[in-house]
Amino acid sequence: MEKTNGNLLVKGTVFLVWAILLFAPFLFQDVRSTEVAARILVFIVLVSSYDLLIGYTGIVSFAHTMFFGLGAYGTAIALKTMGPSWSAVILGALIGLGISLVIALAVGLLSLRVKAIFFAMITLAVASVALVMASQLSGLTGGEDGITYRPPSIFKPAAKLLTDENGKVLRIFGVKMNGKIAAYYFVFFSSLILFCVMLRLVVSPIGSVLKAIRENEARAEAIGYRVVAYRTLVFCAAAAFASLIGSVYAVWLKYTGPDTVLSFAIMIDILLMVVIGGMGTMWGAVIGVVMMTLAQYYLRDLMGVVADATHNLPIVPELFDPDRWLLWLGLCFILLVYFFPTGIAGRLMAKGEPA
Repeated sequence: MEKTNGNLLVKGTVFLVWAILLFAPFLFQDVRSTEVAARILVFIVLVSSYDLLIGYTGIVSFAHTMFFGLGAYGTAIALKTMGPSWSAVILGALIGLGISLVIALAVGLLSLRVKAIFFAMITLAVASVALVMASQLSGLTGGEDGITYRPPSIFKPAAKLLTDENGKVLRIFGVKMNGKIAAYYFVFFSSLILFCVMLRLVVSPIGSVLKAIRENEARAEAIGYRVVAYRTLVFCAAAAFASLIGSVYAVWLKYTGPDTVLSFAIMIDILLMVVIGGMGTMWGAVIGVVMMTLAQYYLRDLMGVVADATHNLPIVPELFDPDRWLLWLGLCFILLVYFFPTGIAGRLMAKGEPA
């Protein structure tokens, strides 16, 4: 009964999150909320794909943002050079995907035979090289300034998806049916499809093999599984998902630079989200992303409200000064790790089979 209740609670929460994200432009009509919702969608795929490595297979990699950045830069460069067209988006995404797969295959075949810490250091070095190249190849990548470009015409704010009898943009529940809505639902359905593919992957026989490798690599090898082949396969798959969602993010953001797609701060966020949600469960990735992203964007505002409400009290306003939001974020993370050592979803589904 406890197992069933935990599974239902976690899965119900994730379905609720997806339902809220589906109607987010209508529920939260300010620009900031829409940006936060789009970021959550992108990071759900990014964190879930990283969980394929660290949670399901036990591979520690610091190069995941590199594949994310390759997909984003591929699309950005194509849109910049070819103009705002779907052919540019598709070609750029395919180029980014192809380069990501080649690098992932090379790193996987050459490095996955070494022990975990050495492989992690190799991926860190490769990611560092990618970050330096993106900053120095200014003729191609825009350098530190990045690249700005125009998306396909359907995603332009002035685009009219639906019009009334006077030719004006139709409003549904107060929301204009323009290119911004089209761009959001492009991100939503792209993320949903990629997430469902990964969810199907981990409940397939391949997912069972990956869990066996994570639990006991030597035993998996002894019963006939080619461990290096499977580890290389999942490394390439994770790179592919990260690259594809990077392309989607590039279309949404209309800007690509080292800080937005290749920064090590993004890699740290991914690790924190995986730990908070729970490693080895796709459902946990969603929970971790939502909690971390909301804290990053709204904890400062919440602390400001508390500080204003307690301005007559001693010490309390100082403790809740919005400038100290990182301190409180760190404390919240420590408490989560202490009370949920296997992550929120991992703890609730501890007696069940993770999915």
